Amino acid sequence: MDADVIVVGAGLAGLVVGYELAAADRSVIMLDSEPLESIGGQAYWALGGLFMVNSSEQRRLRIHDSEELALADWLGSAAFDRGEDYWPRRWAEAYVNFAAGEQRSWLHGLGVRWFPLVQWAERGGYATPGHGNSVPRFHITWGTGPGLLAPFAGSVMHSRRVRIRCRHQVTSLEVDDSGVRVSGQILEPTDVPRGVQTSRASAGEFSYSAQAVVVATGGIGGNFDLVRQSWPASWGSAPQHMIAGVPDYVDGSGLKITEAAGGRVINLDRMWHYPEGILNHSPVWSHHGIRILAGPSSLWLDARGKRFPVPLFPGFDALGALRHVVGSGYDYSWFVLDQATLAAEIALSGSEQNGDLTAKNLRLLAGRMRPGPTPEVRAFQERGVDFVSAASVLELAAQMNQLVGEHLIDGESLRRVIEARDLQVRSGLGKDPQVVATAAARRFIGDRLMRVVAPHELLDPKDPGTGRAGSGGPLVAIRLHVLTRKTLGGLETDLDGRVLRPDGAALRGVYAVGEVAGFGGGGMHGYRALEGTFLGGCLFTGRVTGRALAASL
Repeated sequence: MDADVIVVGAGLAGLVVGYELAAADRSVIMLDSEPLESIGGQAYWALGGLFMVNSSEQRRLRIHDSEELALADWLGSAAFDRGEDYWPRRWAEAYVNFAAGEQRSWLHGLGVRWFPLVQWAERGGYATPGHGNSVPRFHITWGTGPGLLAPFAGSVMHSRRVRIRCRHQVTSLEVDDSGVRVSGQILEPTDVPRGVQTSRASAGEFSYSAQAVVVATGGIGGNFDLVRQSWPASWGSAPQHMIAGVPDYVDGSGLKITEAAGGRVINLDRMWHYPEGILNHSPVWSHHGIRILAGPSSLWLDARGKRFPVPLFPGFDALGALRHVVGSGYDYSWFVLDQATLAAEIALSGSEQNGDLTAKNLRLLAGRMRPGPTPEVRAFQERGVDFVSAASVLELAAQMNQLVGEHLIDGESLRRVIEARDLQVRSGLGKDPQVVATAAARRFIGDRLMRVVAPHELLDPKDPGTGRAGSGGPLVAIRLHVLTRKTLGGLETDLDGRVLRPDGAALRGVYAVGEVAGFGGGGMHGYRALEGTFLGGCLFTGRVTGRALAASL
């Protein structure tokens, strides 16, 4: 044997496995197709949000949370309804217990810290026990994705028990009574920056054997062909145009290799893509998009200018909004707002789009409390192709139509939509569900301080009927694309992370962690996610599987 364990994939989940095995004095070979500078994989680009339950951060903000409430929210969102949901549901229950228990103290002991204002993602808006978080649970890591990766990457890279072999692309996995063998191509060296698509030209071959292999290769979000092939029939046809929220190497190769070796893939038609993507003005990977993290005030309109139905407001139900976009017959939609709303409510996902949090820079962070958008949002407004701005509704509609090359937005109709919304705001109370939900959001101090703008009219009430922008500044429209991101299904695994065969037996010596395992069991999120649970799922599956393997070898 070349090592006790081979880990395929040096993303967050794989690094946690390596960390746990090295701590138990087990020898590890870690293989990854990307260069060493790209260690950490997709998690490096993440905002670093973690789902935590009844944390000290929540309690300081007087958020009343509990494991019971979190599990009810999870199960209401997951809506498990298939025979193969046995292991996913067990992983979900175990994960919520972890998020309410050891997760914070374990990470805190490793030096991880969090931004004190907990964010409220996926608010739902449906009757209980439907989808959504009943309370804010999204804890942003101080240092974002790189900050969460640091303790694991640092430990693994300096461990005498771990050998990292980058530019090693696994193409086959073989299992027999003597152990597990992985083989593939040694790729030619490259010095391209992190995230840029790398060459797949071969410079040789390799083969390694071990007692066990852990597959940690991620999902399918960078492979549009596989996304379309797996697209749920109930959603209608997949969009012709999509943008990618993940690098090119997130291609589903680990799923195919492990399935060919005898593993079972389940729930691959369950996926988590976002309808609020914008084209990156400075792309790193192919079709590179960024997700907008919006507060609840922007009007969300389809390609023809009609408002989304209740409760599909920004930040309430990403998958419901995605399905509505796809069902509209177009592959894009719009946010319509004003400059004041943009400054207060439009944020961007990703470590590179939040320089203050990623660099742990308190001076830059203080800038979020001052008027105006963050530097990263401002850059998109000035350089991005998806932003238009105007002093009146008619001018805005004309620019929206010019951007898409079709006359789909009628300016007078758009003016009436905005005026009807403004009339509700002017009342001070209102019956419009979005106006009511926005007012309710401001009862939470985190939203009131920096996520939800004070209610105000978008149009000037002193100049009725003209559609001119009000005190909040110019009107803004943002074109939104479908952004691929997460695979919710994957390799079926038991609670030790062992990959299962179609007959339910364990595939000898083969384990899976992270996104390739549907973040646990082959899909612990079911149909919908509560956010902060993707990085958390990588941490949890890596920890559980690494410890189970260390104990069994």
